[in-house]
Amino acid sequence: MATAVMNIRMDSELKKQFEAFCADMGLSVTAAVTVFAKKAVREYRIPFEIGAEIPNAETRKAIEDAEAGIGMSGPFHSVADLMEALNADD
Repeated sequence: MATAVMNIRMDSELKKQFEAFCADMGLSVTAAVTVFAKKAVREYRIPFEIGAEIPNAETRKAIEDAEAGIGMSGPFHSVADLMEALNADD
């Protein structure tokens, strides 16, 4: 079977971490990518779940802070009160 070269771009720190992971697993980066590609083609899908925690940690923290009243101001009873608070030196 003929082989072909594939070039990809990735963050240099991620590349280092991936190379270390592959070494720990006893694989070359080429072997790891080949395993991924074969499984993806065989199953005709990305062979793992791709997603994000919704809401993410930053958003959850903002929600918790808002519910606890942290970092909040007001209520304001007039636009003048709001403008005074916005223009105040912290």
